[in-house]
Amino acid sequence: MKTKLRRVMRYGAALLVAISILAPMGWLFLMSVSSASDLSRVPLEWLPRQWDFSRYQGLVSLAPNQPGNIFLHALGNSLLVATVATAISLLLAIPAAFSFSRYSGRDAWLSGALAIYMVPPVAFVLPLYFLLQQLGLLNTRPGLVMVYCSLILPFLTWMLKNQFDSLPRDIEQAARLDGLRFWQVLLRITLPLAKPVLGAAALFGWLLAWDEFFYALLFTSNISAQTLPVAIAGFTAGRATDDGLIAAIGILASVPPLFIAIWLQKTLVSGLTSGGSKG
Repeated sequence: MKTKLRRVMRYGAALLVAISILAPMGWLFLMSVSSASDLSRVPLEWLPRQWDFSRYQGLVSLAPNQPGNIFLHALGNSLLVATVATAISLLLAIPAAFSFSRYSGRDAWLSGALAIYMVPPVAFVLPLYFLLQQLGLLNTRPGLVMVYCSLILPFLTWMLKNQFDSLPRDIEQAARLDGLRFWQVLLRITLPLAKPVLGAAALFGWLLAWDEFFYALLFTSNISAQTLPVAIAGFTAGRATDDGLIAAIGILASVPPLFIAIWLQKTLVSGLTSGGSKG
């Protein structure tokens, strides 16, 4: 009886979580295919009287005076900046995390790096602005990549360091006795064992860059470098805002993270579960 009750409670909790996630997305989709009159009708109707997919057509079109001219450029900028920043941060975080995990006396450096997250982002605006200005990287995608790396790298280093701490060191010690050096041990022994968490770390780092708005707003001034969150804010800045268009943008903007999460689903689950256990 207790087992059945626990099962019912578990499935009930899972159902509530699923509803809390899917219900807003469902309402966002209904808004995106509703006409302006349907959205402003009182009392509000849950289903549109006429399904209108013209907003999606405009967002994927590069024809003149179509929102796709802004949306598609911003989407490409976000994909490029988030992917490059995550790749660079992951390549730097792996040896850094391995060093923090295997060599004593370096925890203070890691704690200092993590302390960055306790400082309000606005505190770094002027230093980063003058740095990008001196390097000629204002309003450029490489400039955003550099800024995002400073945000992602400490987080990935901390995440990977915890995973490396949980790995058995007997194999590494045996490899060192056989004459393998630092990089050989890392590449041949440690990374294959830590492979599940690499996918999880990459996903979380990518989402940090994908959702970032504050620095992208301050350090970009036109569509040549603006990312998707900034473009979405631009669509809402007009006097006559099309709520259905904003909803359609929200739906399309959720597609890349969804595909990446599905692609890395097994790795993500393995990484999260292995990170919480000692082996």
